[in-house]
Amino acid sequence: MTTNSTLQPELIQRFHNVIEELGPEQLKQMLQDMHTIRAFEERAEQLYSLGKVHGTMHLSIGQEATAVGAANALQDGDYLLNHHRGHGHCLAWGSDVNRMMAEFTGKETGFCRGRGGSMHIADVDANNLGANGIVAGGVPISTGVGLSIKMRKTSQVCMVIFGDGAANEGALHEALNMASIWDLPVIFLCENNQYAMSMPMPKAFNIEKISDRAAGYGIPGETVDGNEVLAVYEAVKKAADRARRGEGPSLIESVTYRYKGHSKSDKQAYRTRDEVNDWMENRDPIKRFGALLTTAGITSEAEATGMRDVALGIIDRSVEFSDNSPTPDVAGLMEGVYA
Repeated sequence: MTTNSTLQPELIQRFHNVIEELGPEQLKQMLQDMHTIRAFEERAEQLYSLGKVHGTMHLSIGQEATAVGAANALQDGDYLLNHHRGHGHCLAWGSDVNRMMAEFTGKETGFCRGRGGSMHIADVDANNLGANGIVAGGVPISTGVGLSIKMRKTSQVCMVIFGDGAANEGALHEALNMASIWDLPVIFLCENNQYAMSMPMPKAFNIEKISDRAAGYGIPGETVDGNEVLAVYEAVKKAADRARRGEGPSLIESVTYRYKGHSKSDKQAYRTRDEVNDWMENRDPIKRFGALLTTAGITSEAEATGMRDVALGIIDRSVEFSDNSPTPDVAGLMEGVYA
């Protein structure tokens, strides 16, 4: 395993153009956003243990680079659809953390007035069309959004994020085919954390890379290190630029790893503690990006470390906002069920 100390100069050289393009302030904000996402997820787990979260939930601790890299590669006005492990995607998209926390805990001030909860958070005003508890459920919707963009002749793109488990759902193949033959401006981003629910990827696929499937639809496919935020940014930016030129969809596989179970009921009997510790100690996306920025002289070690405290303060205030928010009135149970 390449250590962080030996990896950073190589990464700085590899991503020189991206670093120049983004600039110091955006790079530092990306690191701050990664810290904020992790702090949100850690607090989410605590709130679940305290009984303040209804139903189950799916944490994305360890996957922050994919969310932040992808979101920063798109523009205001673009569309997002994601899956049930989507808290980080929403926060990276710029959704208000207070309303996120309120929705997560089922409060009236949440984005969906507390009706969506952990698995169905949406911020429609920001073109975040929401997460989906159905595996691959958001994928066909993204094709519809892409068709809408094309018919309206705008320069927008739609990014749909799904897991490796969804990559074996028929809905994905139908959507890829339709998006391909109609040259729709859709970015299919597979967030491959390598286990779906509990099935190791090599047992579920007879190919080395999920992105290899792009060839079957005549579109570009690329696999990137999903724990390297600039690699994700670079790949999604290239796919977005292609889509805006009217050249159709792309399939990107972002290989990452979740530190926690599939959901809160997961006993994680399918992997070893040593494996998890290896990813946490040697491949952590926040540690890696923080080290890159300090090595490049973009931020000091103290500033990078201090971002953790800033994130904790942001989450503390969001919990306070949620605690002071009203719960939905039972009398309004049927509101929003029918259009």
